[in-house]
Amino acid sequence: MNVPAELKYTKDHEWIKIDGNVAIIGITDFAQSELGDIVYVEVETVGETLEQEEVFGTVEAVKTVSDLFLPLTGEILEFNEELEADPELVNTDPYGKGWMIKLQISDVSQIESLLTPDAYTELVGA
Repeated sequence: MNVPAELKYTKDHEWIKIDGNVAIIGITDFAQSELGDIVYVEVETVGETLEQEEVFGTVEAVKTVSDLFLPLTGEILEFNEELEADPELVNTDPYGKGWMIKLQISDVSQIESLLTPDAYTELVGA
């Protein structure tokens, strides 16, 4: 299982790449492997400001639909439009082309509540 060292993680299996006051967010390699073949990613919250742990969208796999939880409070700036035509990018490149949203972080102190790569690895038992 791939857990890049430069990222932060949540107990809900989202990864977060912090770039100044912007966070790029997707689901982890573990999450996509548990879900199976992803057929649809829905994010209708672009332009909205949501609180940490609010649902910002859903990811649909062949057998299940899973909510996506916002790891940090902020405004959703952008949805990865490539996922509309090619949702399986989440399976094939979860930390690259399979990113889901960009977020303007409202409260940078919340970053401290995110999991380190080691803590996330321990959480999933890898």
